[in-house]
Amino acid sequence: MTSWDLVVVGAGPAGSAAALGALREDPSLRVLLLDRASFPRDKSCGDGVAPHVLDVLGSVGAADVVDGWVPLRHLELARGTTRVEGPMAREVYVVPREVFDARLVEHAQRAGAVLERRRVREVRVTPEGVCLDGELSAPVVVGADGAHSVVRPVLVGDGREPRAIAIRGYAPTAAHRVGKQVIRYGPRAQPAYAWAFDRGDGWSNVGYGELLPGPSRGESPSRALLLDQLEELLPGTVADGQQWKGHHLPLSGWRWRQPDGPVLLAGDAASLVNPMTGEGIYYAVATGVLAGRSAARALAGGSPEDAGAAHRAAVRHLLGRHLKHTWTAARLSRVPAVVDAGIRAAARDRRSFDTLVELGLGDGRIGPRLAGGLARQLIRPHREEHHADPVRP
Repeated sequence: MTSWDLVVVGAGPAGSAAALGALREDPSLRVLLLDRASFPRDKSCGDGVAPHVLDVLGSVGAADVVDGWVPLRHLELARGTTRVEGPMAREVYVVPREVFDARLVEHAQRAGAVLERRRVREVRVTPEGVCLDGELSAPVVVGADGAHSVVRPVLVGDGREPRAIAIRGYAPTAAHRVGKQVIRYGPRAQPAYAWAFDRGDGWSNVGYGELLPGPSRGESPSRALLLDQLEELLPGTVADGQQWKGHHLPLSGWRWRQPDGPVLLAGDAASLVNPMTGEGIYYAVATGVLAGRSAARALAGGSPEDAGAAHRAAVRHLLGRHLKHTWTAARLSRVPAVVDAGIRAAARDRRSFDTLVELGLGDGRIGPRLAGGLARQLIRPHREEHHADPVRP
């Protein structure tokens, strides 16, 4: 049995951030970072890196992971003829996960983490610590192993959270989409949308995703259907697309679960994916860093069993109210009229536009201004759709 101070299962953004958070707190820790893949490796994702991600990574010395990539400021949201577009308050980046994740892993290794390729199959919590596969042990373990986590069922059972499904590829950037992030909602059960995010190098991350039906509500959409929806909403993206990958997204709910004890969850393994937009990188790095810090502090205090409670409190302090607001927004957005009203409200008021962006990409909340704009658009008849940039207050 090989012993470590901290073992992190999964070396994606959540796992690498956890290692960085722990080692920033205590550089002397022996941290083992496990992943079933070797890096660099591709990962199905929209590749959007919100400014909040860089704020968090800056706190652990890793904000340079986007160096060399072109920032974007322009966002377009549309459903049918209802549309709004304009500059976002802060710039975002679109960086392929093959690049982004590998750079984060390198940061974790430079900080002192040891990377090992291993597929973890068994997690057991014993009075002596946490045992992995009968071969590795540590007083604290962080589960950051994604949507199909092996660690998560040990903590919270096999209950199935709401999930979405999406397909992603890369296609040449159309001339009229250069410098833009484009999101277009489709006709199927909401939220369902296609996207095209310009990487700045002649290629765009393109894809389509929608909420999965419940176990008794019909079959999951096929790959062909997902691609058909993408082509219908963003014509020309499928024929020249490549590297198509599908993936599931475990969506966050009203309340986040993290039991007491020495096993912590972060990112997708913690079912932390924005249910309104499917964004998960910010949640991953934010909860990863918090998990690493909680683990390091519990170890320093000689009480690894306190790590779970500390991590739960830290995540709820950061995201608790936000998760309730995104859950509410996602429920409301299942009604197409609400999606239209939200887009029209954002088109008429700059602050509502910014709030909508924050809600979807970072840690925003539904403020009075956006709520009032939604209400007005829902109850007041409109004669024509709004196509202009958001109006400045």
